[in-house]
Amino acid sequence: MGKPAATDRPRLTLLSHSFTLDCNIYVGSGVPAQCVGRSGERIMQAVTAFLEQRLKLKVNASKSAVARPWERKFLGYSMTWHKKPKLKIAEASRKRLAEKIRATLRKARGQSLQQAIERLNPVLRGWIAYFRLTEVKGVLEEFDGWIRRKLRTVLWRQWKRVYARAKNLMRAGIDEVRAWRSATNQRGPWWNGDASHMNAAYPKSWFDRRGLVSLLEARQRLTSAS
Repeated sequence: MGKPAATDRPRLTLLSHSFTLDCNIYVGSGVPAQCVGRSGERIMQAVTAFLEQRLKLKVNASKSAVARPWERKFLGYSMTWHKKPKLKIAEASRKRLAEKIRATLRKARGQSLQQAIERLNPVLRGWIAYFRLTEVKGVLEEFDGWIRRKLRTVLWRQWKRVYARAKNLMRAGIDEVRAWRSATNQRGPWWNGDASHMNAAYPKSWFDRRGLVSLLEARQRLTSAS
């Protein structure tokens, strides 16, 4: 066989990817505040020079900084300020989830509560699958309570009239006197969503039976399985 012609050789296409790196220099709590800026900036300059000059990578200056670990976020996570820091969900990530939940429930207006839960569950599962590494569980517990309050608020709005509110509370096990007193309290839906009568009528176990995803329990299942 002769030497293959140039046209027979496979052609390799040169691919060019353009991306930037976030560079965070974390300073321990034992370092005096007056030394953080000077020492940290020298390290930042050295690291940036190495990445850009030696490795030919671009550092995103707007997302890079010298700071204490708990003052920065990275990939949606942050750190606590304790002597032995714990991985936690950054505040910005929590705010984004809260807004996504609000948007999902707005889209579910006019639907049953079960349909609202079914809309919400994929959002919650996806979010906790990503943030399952968090070591601060109190945030998840707070979110679970906040979500149940939002759903109770949805119920209160759907009932609209005093009669419907009293009857639904009684169906849920609230005695007649308390049900009518609660239905006529003239408070807004958000207040009633966390009031004692709604918590008694629609506790966590009620939402569990309807399949609402608990962020705290989902994290526990994910971490125990890994």
